Amino acid sequence: MRVAVLGVGLIGGSIGLAARARAEAEVCGYDPDPDVGARALELGAVGRVAEDLATAVRGADVVFVAAPVGALPATVAAALDAAGPDCVISDVGSTKRLLAQASADPRFVGGHPLAGAESEGVEHAREDLFDGATWYLTPTRESTAGVLYERLHALLRRFGAHPTAIDAATHDRLMANISHLPHVLANLLAAQAAGLLHNAGEQGERLPAVGPSFRDAIRVAGANSAIWTDIYTANGDALLAAIDELSDRLGDVRAMLAAGDGTALSAWIERARVERDALLGTGLSGGSVHELRVHVPNRPGVIAEIALALGEAGVNIGDLALAPSRDNSQGVVALWVDGETQAERAQELVTGLGFPVVRA
Repeated sequence: MRVAVLGVGLIGGSIGLAARARAEAEVCGYDPDPDVGARALELGAVGRVAEDLATAVRGADVVFVAAPVGALPATVAAALDAAGPDCVISDVGSTKRLLAQASADPRFVGGHPLAGAESEGVEHAREDLFDGATWYLTPTRESTAGVLYERLHALLRRFGAHPTAIDAATHDRLMANISHLPHVLANLLAAQAAGLLHNAGEQGERLPAVGPSFRDAIRVAGANSAIWTDIYTANGDALLAAIDELSDRLGDVRAMLAAGDGTALSAWIERARVERDALLGTGLSGGSVHELRVHVPNRPGVIAEIALALGEAGVNIGDLALAPSRDNSQGVVALWVDGETQAERAQELVTGLGFPVVRA
């Protein structure tokens, strides 16, 4: 397999390392900064470096675009222009709707690994960066080619990731709340506390030590401004909605405090504990793997339709494989799902889409 990585920083470099070590792929890298490309080659993140994007993409089976969010539309478009008809192109950006035009091409599947590190640059790339990480994929029911989706899904599994299908709008709303809003809050908390400590210092007061809870809360404050300005701008409408909702919730807490309503505050804290446990998956346990064989017609978007339906319902596809008929008019999609409950839910959902399902 030939893999091209466009942008070989932390994420792109880690993709290259994982592809070489775990998929035995030939990896060609390209970076607008020649020094970064040379460093990636030196560190083994890529097997060779191309002088331009088109050369890197030529002959590739899979292309990963790891450019900054603001550069993604143009870079993905250039990759699609240079790629062959049987090449799948994906990106790693944390906003997806800005790539709506690319998503109309059957070769493109938007992607976003929930993985990273505080340190940037290819020097900090790791082969195991994606182990156990959710890797969101945003196929479209209208156009995504099933064979190419399967190829990308299988490769990400070899990286150690858990590919999960989600539609682009839902992805961006989710990221606004669980990623982008926390960065906003970290910046605000750091600024507010810094102002307080500065005033205390000017008045000759002893500066209090910063505790672990606060350090955790501001860990991502001041993240790379070039990257995060693009993210905030690209996902501005979803982030605005998240900020408005948070403002309303802060208003509710303020009202409880103003009223001195300890009962309401206690109930609010207890709800937060339950909601935190649910978010972190407390009490969840794995089960045996079940295979479902789905009979489908050969048409664009059918794999995306199934993957999105299961992803929206929280059913994770552990693996999938396609077996087309001889005349290529139809085929069987084999899905592997963990646990009896999830398998039953998957069978119900896929049957509801109108596709016959057999439990293997």
